[in-house]
Amino acid sequence: MLLDTVLGWFSTDMGIDLGTCSTLVCVRDKGIVLNEPSVVAVRKGTNIVLNNGEAVGLVAREMLGKTPGSISAIRPLKDGVISDFEITEAMLGYFIRKVHGRGGLVRPRVVIAVPSGITAVERRAVIDSAERAGARRVYLVDEPMAAGIGAGLPITDPTASMIVDIGGGTTEVAIMSLADIATSESIRIGGDDMDEAVISHLKKTYNLLIGEARAEKVKIQVGSAASLEEELTMEIAGRDTISGLPRKIVITSEEIRESLRDPIAAIIETVTRTLEKAEPELAADLIDNGIHICGGGSLLRGMDTVLANATGLRVEIVDDPLSSVARGTCVYLENLELWKDTMDHNHYGWE
Repeated sequence: MLLDTVLGWFSTDMGIDLGTCSTLVCVRDKGIVLNEPSVVAVRKGTNIVLNNGEAVGLVAREMLGKTPGSISAIRPLKDGVISDFEITEAMLGYFIRKVHGRGGLVRPRVVIAVPSGITAVERRAVIDSAERAGARRVYLVDEPMAAGIGAGLPITDPTASMIVDIGGGTTEVAIMSLADIATSESIRIGGDDMDEAVISHLKKTYNLLIGEARAEKVKIQVGSAASLEEELTMEIAGRDTISGLPRKIVITSEEIRESLRDPIAAIIETVTRTLEKAEPELAADLIDNGIHICGGGSLLRGMDTVLANATGLRVEIVDDPLSSVARGTCVYLENLELWKDTMDHNHYGWE
């Protein structure tokens, strides 16, 4: 253990929020040092990353949906889980190198946040990928736990803290108390499913095909979960499925809200199901403590309102909801010596 502490002085230990949409890296005393899309550009049919292994993140995202036949832009995580090992490893390796710098004498210790609903095999895969990508030791922490810590909730106290983390590929709902998860639910539905819903709505209603990047723009500009005081409209361009030519239409926030109804209903149902499973004492605490929401999906207009209506509890969006998981992994890093034993012997990671 002493050796580990000494090695820690020579390495940049980091916390990683390995997300379906973006990956954030946080370093002790520096905060978030990297926030890039979880995308890798490779030569078609191979796992060779372009630009000598540098076509990762922002560079690769520019290529999504716009690549010529010889290049594919791949998102190696699907629903919060690694769907392509080699490419995840290349991506993690790139991010770790970028943060650690070539000059690090010792390989870093890495804390990675993973969805609470993933299997032991999927956890093992994250650990292996990170180790091969250059980590000296890997600790896993459950995403809702990291989100709660990052949002500054009193998760170590004997009171209930409830977090709803709506990410790109998964939505994690957990009630925590005494530094552990009392009850949780994880569903593989998130922001990506909302984008898909927008794409299929425009295809069905207007015979207009748009890509994921534009669908996300629509969601951000006019998407909502509850009715707005002032409904919005926007122009969107795509390809007409009948004539095959480019075309532009105007859409309204009402129709987009209608198209998002299913993924939002699934998220609400997960939240109510988690509350139904809670111990009565913890459920009672939530009357005072309310629900905290984070992740990209918490930024959808009216998300807090629909959850408050469905549960009757106060719903609050945490500060800087996109980075709460990454900030939580960083706090966890700072307390590694303190928490490591509880983490390693639980289901949070292996030595």
